[in-house]
Amino acid sequence: MTDFTPWPEKFTQLYRKKGYWIDEPLTHGLRAQVSLHPDACAIQCGARTISYADLDQMSSGLAVRLLAHGLVPGERAVVQLPNCAEFYITFFALLKAGIMPVNALFNHRALELRAYVEQLQPTLLIGSHAHPLFKDDVFATELREISKALKLCLYLDDPNPQTDLHQWMQADGASTITFPDVKPNDVAFYQLSGGSTGTPKLIPRTHNDYDYSVRASAEICALTPQTRFLCALPAPHNYVLSSPGALGVFFAGGTVVMADNPEPNLCFNIMKQHHVTMAALVPSAVGLWLEAVRDGLHPPESLELLQVGGASFAEALARQVPEALGCQLQQVFGMAEGLVNYTRLDDSDGRIFTTQGRPICDDDEIRVRDADGHDCADGETGQLWVRGPYTFRGYFRSPLHNETAFDSEGFYHSGDLVLRDADGYIRVVGRVKDQINRGGEKIAAEEVEGLLLRHPEVLEAALVAQPDARLGERGCAVLVTRNPVRAVALRRHLIDQGVAEYKLPDRIVFVDNMPLTAVGKINKRALRDTILAIQ
Repeated sequence: MTDFTPWPEKFTQLYRKKGYWIDEPLTHGLRAQVSLHPDACAIQCGARTISYADLDQMSSGLAVRLLAHGLVPGERAVVQLPNCAEFYITFFALLKAGIMPVNALFNHRALELRAYVEQLQPTLLIGSHAHPLFKDDVFATELREISKALKLCLYLDDPNPQTDLHQWMQADGASTITFPDVKPNDVAFYQLSGGSTGTPKLIPRTHNDYDYSVRASAEICALTPQTRFLCALPAPHNYVLSSPGALGVFFAGGTVVMADNPEPNLCFNIMKQHHVTMAALVPSAVGLWLEAVRDGLHPPESLELLQVGGASFAEALARQVPEALGCQLQQVFGMAEGLVNYTRLDDSDGRIFTTQGRPICDDDEIRVRDADGHDCADGETGQLWVRGPYTFRGYFRSPLHNETAFDSEGFYHSGDLVLRDADGYIRVVGRVKDQINRGGEKIAAEEVEGLLLRHPEVLEAALVAQPDARLGERGCAVLVTRNPVRAVALRRHLIDQGVAEYKLPDRIVFVDNMPLTAVGKINKRALRDTILAIQ
């Protein structure tokens, strides 16, 4: 079974020749900033100021101790940390040690974590006792049964110094260690797919491809050492990690300012206190910020640029951003699998308000195809296919899925319905896959349906999207049941199976029969029409 699908040799030669791939490890940006200005602030986390030297020393300290403990380059880790400086320290430590992590979201629960551990068979788990799964050792013991390789569990603020993450970050002796040579074409870490057929699949990202995406994004977004970037969305998200995200800010020598969540009162206070110049949000959070301003909350005067991505952004809301928040808007359309599009800072208002931008790179090859695989003309809606210097070539250990996700030429089928204009700007108009985008969080309908069907009273289940002014979409579960069952009991049923809270249906509707297509499948289009009429 294939762990990693490399780019064909002719493409690797092309990408090196054009300077996209520079054969440096993903840590080289941090190394450069430590040399340039070690005392500059890299991370502002509450009252804590973490300098570039601190970030380097603590990540090296953790890497040293992991290797000394017997972990080996090429092994894997599962990391689940909240929005805090330790997330980045851990990320850089694992890159230095050559250990490949998957960074779970903090709102992921047992269902997702079991799946990641089962797929990766990690030797290392790093978590937080603030997460309900790790308030004691019960769940970690279960994970050790799933991965017999799991030999070390570390926790944020653990009372036991032997397993306290902070203790493992102490830098004693770190300067004398020789870290393993990292091959830039090797996998650096695993990103999480949006997931349309169950638990998110794992996306191998290499040093070369991810580093190019970060560097190019930092240039497009004009990041400088004066950039102060608010990270209020979950730090592991590809969007706020690399588009340009925290890694782009570190590459430019700026400061990442942490927030627990995008709640406007919290964020506005943090932004004013730390003179934040740039923030990244999903559309639902932008709606909350705009509503707060209408209610009298004053936006921070320091904010210069607001990025919006992760879900479709209504033009009506987009046009409100400059006036209400006093900053420039930049739309972003990207995917953990690779391709990232930006509106450019010098684009016209029309472009910025009505499109999701154009690709980073001239060698991002975009094809918009109809359902029969024929190319669509400019301005026609079709399915997005892409290949390029930072778009992956295959999911981790998913050969059957890869057969349908890629064509014979290596183009990846993203599942997005888009239209492209003559200048290459893209507008996202929907999804091919059965997926709900709830405020930027992707919910695979099939996964939730399968869990609902485990309830003894549920005979048929369909999860469909309903438009929502705040979230973009919300999930509505349509059920046929054997006997009457309360909605609260069904939600408890899902919670008991360890599903993340954001995947819980916002609404549950009971019907006597499901509408069917001509081939006998549940007709979700008809269901959407039906449930929209039931208020």
